[in-house]
Amino acid sequence: MAREPVHLFLTNPGAIKDDREGLPVLLRSPDAGDGRAVHDLVARSGGLDPNSLYANLLQCTHFSDTSILAEDRSGQVVGFTTGYRIPGREETLFVWQIATDPATRGMGLGLSMLEQLLFWLLPLGVRFLETTITPGNHRSRSLFSRLFRKRGAPFSSCVLFSREHHFKGEHDDEVLYQAGPFQERPMNTKTKEEL
Repeated sequence: MAREPVHLFLTNPGAIKDDREGLPVLLRSPDAGDGRAVHDLVARSGGLDPNSLYANLLQCTHFSDTSILAEDRSGQVVGFTTGYRIPGREETLFVWQIATDPATRGMGLGLSMLEQLLFWLLPLGVRFLETTITPGNHRSRSLFSRLFRKRGAPFSSCVLFSREHHFKGEHDDEVLYQAGPFQERPMNTKTKEEL
């Protein structure tokens, strides 16, 4: 489904800057032409389990309706969030992976992508969000906690895939976070003219 791209203006809240010194980004649905850029972004973002280029191409095509891509003014991909609606539970979005360029850290890009994705999907019946996070991934836990708090969504967590049983000690536990229900509400975005 084609969606209208959304323009945002990211700033680092910890820095004292003129508002015009922030980073304008465009949030849009990905397509097949973005697969390589997403693959490269995941590699440079650090700390994420890499997928094959083929998997990234599938994320950008088969899962484009439940994924979102952020690009800067030059067209470089600086953020990507991919997910899917769980088969048999289409009211639940499972967020598979969030990647942000290290240069955008602390600017709220991850939260902006998640909120825009919910904004697109809530009118289509999504009410719940699930994701898995390893215990040592403090950035992701913080990001999702901010989202749940900001949206007033209750959540719970439990181990979905265990280090010992599922991964035979080769990977940390994957803790499932289940949140919702989420309510529809308007997004705060800037127009092209405001950028």
